[in-house]
Amino acid sequence: MTTTTKPATWFWVVSVIALVWNLMGVMAYIMQVTMSPEALQALPENERTLIESVPTWATAAFAIAVWGSTMGSILLLMSKKLATVILIVSFVGILVQMYYNLFMSKSLEVYGPGGLAMPVMVLVFGLFLIWFSRKASSHGWIS
Repeated sequence: MTTTTKPATWFWVVSVIALVWNLMGVMAYIMQVTMSPEALQALPENERTLIESVPTWATAAFAIAVWGSTMGSILLLMSKKLATVILIVSFVGILVQMYYNLFMSKSLEVYGPGGLAMPVMVLVFGLFLIWFSRKASSHGWIS
């Protein structure tokens, strides 16, 4: 039988921030996959071509990344140790998606060096959430 100790206040603050961050990722995913033909046509040609050329597997990795991270954040708020496993699976989705975006597509040509900011933040935050969930588990805050 596993006992859970009362988490520090900052655990809840970080977990809520993580959920909000990941819900923004869900919104970005939904906006990308439900973009209307009119909205797509309104984009500059190089951006439109970039979006139209995304393979199904990269979109699936995006889905795994955002939905998994969101579920992991919810599990943290529910004090469930399963959060760590889900966040790791989500991070694999992040890695696959970022590999495509940074090395296989022409996203850096389209968005320039500024196009690296969000991928780096996503990678860092994904790693942070894995570390955070492991720390919460070691302190007995999640079980």
